Amino acid sequence: MIPPTMSAFEATSRYFNEAADLLDLTDNMRKLLLTPKREVQVQIPVEMDNGELSTLIGYRVQHDNACGPMKGGLRFHPEVDLDEVRSLAALMTWKTAVVNLPYGGAKGGIAIDPRTISARELERVTRKFVDQIHDVIGPDTDIPAPDMGSNAMVMAWIMNQYGKYHGFNPAVVTGKPVEHYGMPGREEATGRGVGIFTVKLLSRLGRSPSETKVAIQGFGNVGSHAAKFLQEADCQVVAISDVSGGYYREQGIDISDACRHLREHNGSLAGYRQADAITNEELLELKVDVLIPAALGGVFTAENARRIQAPVIIEAANEPTRPEADAIFNQRGLTVLPDVLANAGGVTASYFEWVQNRQHYQWGINRVRQELDHVLSQAFQTVWETATERQVSLRIAAFMVGIGRVGRATILGGIA
Repeated sequence: MIPPTMSAFEATSRYFNEAADLLDLTDNMRKLLLTPKREVQVQIPVEMDNGELSTLIGYRVQHDNACGPMKGGLRFHPEVDLDEVRSLAALMTWKTAVVNLPYGGAKGGIAIDPRTISARELERVTRKFVDQIHDVIGPDTDIPAPDMGSNAMVMAWIMNQYGKYHGFNPAVVTGKPVEHYGMPGREEATGRGVGIFTVKLLSRLGRSPSETKVAIQGFGNVGSHAAKFLQEADCQVVAISDVSGGYYREQGIDISDACRHLREHNGSLAGYRQADAITNEELLELKVDVLIPAALGGVFTAENARRIQAPVIIEAANEPTRPEADAIFNQRGLTVLPDVLANAGGVTASYFEWVQNRQHYQWGINRVRQELDHVLSQAFQTVWETATERQVSLRIAAFMVGIGRVGRATILGGIA
């Protein structure tokens, strides 16, 4: 029986243990691989624009470095807590291993809503956070990246503040502006990866993109780039959404037009009139061929899992499916491409940026896209073959691949 109040880290551990059972991992090895190497919680006192002092809490969890320096995003969201960051750090460990990158997993977060503060305040918060953690991050230790609520500008501030302590080193962080040692194609990479995986999965399932209707919950950076890719691949994107609500058009939405609306309305779909208004909840339950959650986690629960009509789910968001919902999806025979694989395009492109920073040489956009397709294609093939051979879900297969690689690296490196 799955506890209704299972925490994020407990949910991640549940999937880990299902895969570990199939890999015959010992209890000692399970404990070693599940336990984070370091958890940092810091106080961030910041003077706000009105002169008041605000005290924020920031986190950085470094989960595992058996395969290389740790890698993971920095999230700005009012509901960030240590348990969520711990869970996401563990997922990063398995995610980087699934796509076979020389990285471990980490994650960071600050409990704040960036929409409610000024850019100057956000910069001060970011720099104060770096002041607290600069000695535990670095290009060979732990490399932050953008996540929910943060962006390329925030990464530039991190690089600049880190440099004040350790000198010039752009490889300390990825997802930077192209003009500030970033990489063309990094911004689109997660969404593009979602699109690549969707088309590959449709091919395996014998479905034609031209006969595929797609609904995407969340039309931010990931959702919008996934929508662009899928429309170019001849899929019909019939529904999109953001915090203002959902928008549905049975004949398909013009994604270029929707993106233009975003640019003209401060990044919001509010007031979009080229589709019918629906709720985010209604979008999840549409009768479509592919459903892509690309917003917050926890949108699929025991309460709504049986009402989901899409036979294929691509988890562009982190942890969108609660374990109890995942069990129902498996019972119903739905095909779920898990977050630990589906949104790995972002960290893969981050790896490319890190490599270029270390070499002081920048690739062109075409090479970035070619390399991204190559790495993700190999990862998908490995996970699909594992799922087929072991007769398990794609989620458990991905965990098996990731855990197997990290476990072997841990043993080969030795415990000293």
